[in-house]
Amino acid sequence: MSSLTRREFVQKTTLVAAVAQMATSLRAADAPATSAAAGAPASANPDALRWLEGQTPALLPGTSWGRSWPRGQHGRDTAFALQTADGTAVPVQSWPLATWPDGSLKWTAHAIPANAPAAAEYRLAAGTPAAPAQPVTVVESSDTLTVDTGVIRAVLGRKGAALIRSIMRAGTEVAREGRLVCRLENRHEPGVTRTEAFTGEISAVTVEQAGPVRAVVKIEGKHRADKAGPSTSPGQSASRPDWLPFTVRLYFHAGGDMVRLMHTILFDGDASKDFISGLGVSLTVPLRGELHDRHVRFGGPEDGVFGEAVRGITGLRRNPGPEACTAQVAGRATPPVSAWRPGVADKLQYVPAYDDWSLIQSTCDGFEIRKRTKEGHTWLEAARGQRAGGLGYVGTPQGGVAFGLRNFWQSYPAQLDVRGATGEEAEVTVWMWAPGADAMDLRPYHDGMGMDTYDKQYNGGLDITYEDYEPGFNSPEGVGRTSEVHLWCLAATPARETHAAMQRVLQTPPLLASSPQWLHRCGVFGDLWSPESRATPARTAVAQRLDDLFNFYVGQQDQRRWYGFWNYGDVMHTYDPDRHEWRYDIGGFAWDNSELSTDLWLWLYYLSTGRADVFRFAEAMTRHTGEVDVHHLGRFAPLGSRHNVQHWGCSAKQLRISTAINRRYYYYLTGDERVGDLLREQVEAGRALLKFPPGRKLAFANEQGDQSRGTPNAPDSVGASMGTDWGSLAGAWLTEWERTGSAKMRDRLLASMKTLGAQPKGLFSTGLILNVETGAFEITKSEKISVSHLNAVFGLVEICAELIQLLDVPEFRQVWLDYCELYNAGAEAQKARLGDSARNVGLPQGHSRLTAYAAKQKGDAALAARAWKEFSRNWRGQQDVLTPLPVQTVRGPAVLRPVDEARGVSTNDTAQWGLAAIQCLALVGEHQPAG
Repeated sequence: MSSLTRREFVQKTTLVAAVAQMATSLRAADAPATSAAAGAPASANPDALRWLEGQTPALLPGTSWGRSWPRGQHGRDTAFALQTADGTAVPVQSWPLATWPDGSLKWTAHAIPANAPAAAEYRLAAGTPAAPAQPVTVVESSDTLTVDTGVIRAVLGRKGAALIRSIMRAGTEVAREGRLVCRLENRHEPGVTRTEAFTGEISAVTVEQAGPVRAVVKIEGKHRADKAGPSTSPGQSASRPDWLPFTVRLYFHAGGDMVRLMHTILFDGDASKDFISGLGVSLTVPLRGELHDRHVRFGGPEDGVFGEAVRGITGLRRNPGPEACTAQVAGRATPPVSAWRPGVADKLQYVPAYDDWSLIQSTCDGFEIRKRTKEGHTWLEAARGQRAGGLGYVGTPQGGVAFGLRNFWQSYPAQLDVRGATGEEAEVTVWMWAPGADAMDLRPYHDGMGMDTYDKQYNGGLDITYEDYEPGFNSPEGVGRTSEVHLWCLAATPARETHAAMQRVLQTPPLLASSPQWLHRCGVFGDLWSPESRATPARTAVAQRLDDLFNFYVGQQDQRRWYGFWNYGDVMHTYDPDRHEWRYDIGGFAWDNSELSTDLWLWLYYLSTGRADVFRFAEAMTRHTGEVDVHHLGRFAPLGSRHNVQHWGCSAKQLRISTAINRRYYYYLTGDERVGDLLREQVEAGRALLKFPPGRKLAFANEQGDQSRGTPNAPDSVGASMGTDWGSLAGAWLTEWERTGSAKMRDRLLASMKTLGAQPKGLFSTGLILNVETGAFEITKSEKISVSHLNAVFGLVEICAELIQLLDVPEFRQVWLDYCELYNAGAEAQKARLGDSARNVGLPQGHSRLTAYAAKQKGDAALAARAWKEFSRNWRGQQDVLTPLPVQTVRGPAVLRPVDEARGVSTNDTAQWGLAAIQCLALVGEHQPAG
């Protein structure tokens, strides 16, 4: 199978667009019509694309999204046209994300320009795309890249420290010297702390897209020590020449004045000695005009805006007049000083002008705005609040820059700075880690407590606190963090209403989304979900419980303050009812780190409901679990870390956390390039198992020795569990095959499926050895059976459904159906089919979806009834009555502040119950009991 590359696809659609630029109206008429009437209500037109948040955005800087297609509908070279419901052509750029096995398009991505025709819904179909009135272009030279959107022109560097050398608008420079900055507290010498400054240094630049609607430039490098940076020990050299690898992507849209910047860093320091005290993106903004016509803005909660001038003229003893005061407050140019009331203009030098401004979000519950006249003088408290929106501005009526950080308060400590506002140019910095806060401390939270042997770790720590500790394994080496920065290059100081609208874009970037009905019709993600239905009381009860569980976790995130730079997006694992607190400080019971597929529950719930709040919650989790919970460089790369008090603290470095299965949903729904990087990172992750066999301590405890490493005779072979290891690898191989058409990935999948199908006890076989290069398993000689309740709870169910859908391997289909049918069947049925009964068959309620899958595939009504019976019993075997979630509010003095708790709710159970509910309804919903 071959596949058109994205560059070829974009070039093809670009050429078509250019040829047809003068025929927009004809293109609109020629595009194939959908079956739904234009302008029909949402429920009548499930094929339409609609804004995720349900409202047409008041401000559109350009956007991109993913779209699924039924198998066989569109060939690889199909071009696409976009229209509003009333037939207005909308410029669009398209590129492929994935193909079906027959080579037809499965997923595509699309982008529209800034200020595209506004509509509640759009129609995408095969056709000639409309070209933008102001196409974005990229011109490359040996030293620079020039990106022109038709409104702004950005010159980007290929080397050096300036990622953005300059940005022009209407012939006037509005920004220059855009660079990455880092401050480091160097504690390498005992008792000595030196503050060192680093600036990002470019090592590679790649143009990933070059228009006509969207341009994407990827910049990679490391932070390099400044020759003259802040230091408590002048004259001493930096602790290292460079460190902290970064990847930055800059996004430009045709007709747009906003640059979107996706900023990723990987920690490669020594956690005991290297403490980041500031991490940000900085740029220089030229300032023109009088100090009283220079404006600073900061966004507060909701639509609140703090706005002042560098030199204020309101509130003075001598008033310059209402026209001047009103203009300054609004951000407009004031009348000439000669038109002011007498006694003001000639005394302006005695009115303080404020050079430096800061908004510091030190916690998720509080921010402060400060200003000072100059360095060496005190800061004034200008304003305080709880949760700032994250957008700032500095400029004049002749132009300026708005700068902001998405998830600003959620990812505290964050900071927005303006420095030098009284000079010819100001420096603005978006700090992802605020220098006004304590330095970042990534050291382990305990000293190991004597757990220096496998025996102490396995039979000691793991047994009492559920923490899998091992010396040196609780290192943050290689963990990542991605932040999103928006830069608006403006022709004038924005009105307060405009500032508030830009902040809404920053907080929830506009995204077009497909309906659950369309996605389900396309048959994507294994047909394991279906659009939510409340057609019967029984379905309504399940749907309501799904709502209750999700809403409960949203509330817990806020009440328990699951926020912060390294934490936002994750949830806690287990609750402690005695303290009325989640077990944030107890070993393996703290941060969830995707345990039992929390990510998958949220994504399937979104697919079923189309709810924007579910998407945003799942989006934040995907960003977190794909970056923070995974080692992207160093000795543990590219494995993830099991649940722990610290996200990277567990010694179980496993594929089940780094798995591509958890990221596929977001990637295909958005086309996000950074998540695409994470997916590709996992393609060869199986080789990491040769260094860190997941079962090494279990083998020790069972006195089996370590049999799971490669040997000289079989260097690519490793012991692999079916679910926590192979399922994750299969997810990565499948994704890479879909994205590229790689025959190597397809052949690995086929080899795995065929050799699993040939095992003597099928997927109940024990001692499976996988060749990570070929994908083939050795055929075990053991007649014993082995099963784990963890096999099918980390994406194996979901990926097997897709494999069976895509690849015709009858023997694999049979052994998977056997596994699904027999897991919950009971000892007698297992013994009759396998010759022995399985042990460790926990989580029967979660596994009801396996029974449901077998029932659906076999058309077995009795098996379907059994699935619902299994679903109706909780993990204790008790009847699970779908009454309202037992939430109660606990107040002081039992707790610090009022909180809601639902005793008995754990994230493991929630994720597995949610997946079972969604999949049982999709697979055997017609067999659901009425009561």
